[in-house]
Amino acid sequence: MLYLHDVWVNWFEGEENGYNVCHFYEWRKDDQVELLDQVPLLKVSSALFNYIENSLSEIPKQLLEDVYQKAYLRKNHERIQLDYCFVITDGYGILAVDTIGYNIPIRKSRLIPRQEQQVYEMTAEHEEGPYPLPAFEKAYHILSPSPEWMCGLTRKERQLKQLLFMALDQLRATKNVAEVRYWYTEWAPHKYPDIQKMPFEEAWQRLYEETKYGWSERHVQLCEKLIKGQPFFEKLWEMEQEPKVN
Repeated sequence: MLYLHDVWVNWFEGEENGYNVCHFYEWRKDDQVELLDQVPLLKVSSALFNYIENSLSEIPKQLLEDVYQKAYLRKNHERIQLDYCFVITDGYGILAVDTIGYNIPIRKSRLIPRQEQQVYEMTAEHEEGPYPLPAFEKAYHILSPSPEWMCGLTRKERQLKQLLFMALDQLRATKNVAEVRYWYTEWAPHKYPDIQKMPFEEAWQRLYEETKYGWSERHVQLCEKLIKGQPFFEKLWEMEQEPKVN
């Protein structure tokens, strides 16, 4: 068993998509960074790495047994044993995982660059662990967007885009044709005559299709207007407007 020591982690909790587990350059000053005193390191297949990185599904039982209580968190000069905490790599990607006692990857983190390099060096000559890949089919949808819709965006832009999708999903639930025509016109005023003739589903679907790729000032403006008057969405918006690194 390989081990890493003094590993800095920035846990992202409940994330089923790897693009929301931010790399070091996107960490923020107010993120809760922790120090793992010791953590087991495993080399796995690319398929299993992708499965753990991009889902909240059950981790193979043998893997959990192999890492059981072998990781320690250092906190306030204490060494706290963790049940199922480990770092995996397929030789390309690297991910730290803490199940907080469950059998699914509840918390995920990237490593700092120096420690990523250490992982590559330590595992270069190692074989992949013989862990089975559970049956799994990843499905993307408006509340779990495809990576291609997030490609090239910063952490802030990804968060705001997901907020926009949440607002669009709520708009769809209203089934209010006048409202969806209004918002589609806000997005594409030059299409106003055509939009006024569209049934609800067509107008909503076109708005969704046109907003799901890229990120621009138009997206920002639509998002800000859509969420106005909705306290939960407004709070999420405000969290992303505070001065931050990225």
